Amino acid sequence: MRAEFLRLAHDSGAVVMIEMAFCIPLLVIVGFAGIELANLTMSHTRVSQIGLSAADNASRIAFGSNLSLPRVREIDINEVFTGVEEQARGMNFRTNGRVILSSLERNADGGQWIHWQRCYGDLDIDSAYGPQGTGATGTGFPGMGDAGREVTAAAGTAVMFVEIFYDYQPMVGAEWFGTPRIRSTAAFNIREGRDLSQIYNPAPAAAVSSCD
Repeated sequence: MRAEFLRLAHDSGAVVMIEMAFCIPLLVIVGFAGIELANLTMSHTRVSQIGLSAADNASRIAFGSNLSLPRVREIDINEVFTGVEEQARGMNFRTNGRVILSSLERNADGGQWIHWQRCYGDLDIDSAYGPQGTGATGTGFPGMGDAGREVTAAAGTAVMFVEIFYDYQPMVGAEWFGTPRIRSTAAFNIREGRDLSQIYNPAPAAAVSSCD
């Protein structure tokens, strides 16, 4: 028996097998971690692109004729959100995400206000800047965006401001990496003059994508 142990101790093949037994699990963990980080980075990029596209598409809404200013209808906003769903295929975004679209305008006192707000997605989260109607009077509301760098709307126009949230779904398992919440914002000034008085909903009425 002692001779067998001595022979095994001097067997380089056995040493390699033992080393592999220790190293392979570590390499597997490192490999999965790399894949997870790459997927998380890609998800950040996709969420940012979805937010930019939503704000851009909302800024282009222009329903009407040459005889009146273009109007925004509920169905137009729903089509913007349909675009979000198409871009977010494979992410289960409706369940794990939310897009908040706000129309940032100037109120009668010259201040900023959120005239209307519409949402898409089941994630239970509110706008970081307040609900629809925030800043309706006065000049106390500074606008939307990071403190000190707020986006503001000029008189007679509006900014389509999008906040997008997504609870990342890990490939490996939430036990290892958790479910980090991805957040991004985007803003586009409307591309042409627009009837800012209200959101229209002519017959047949479309569903209202409220934030309630």
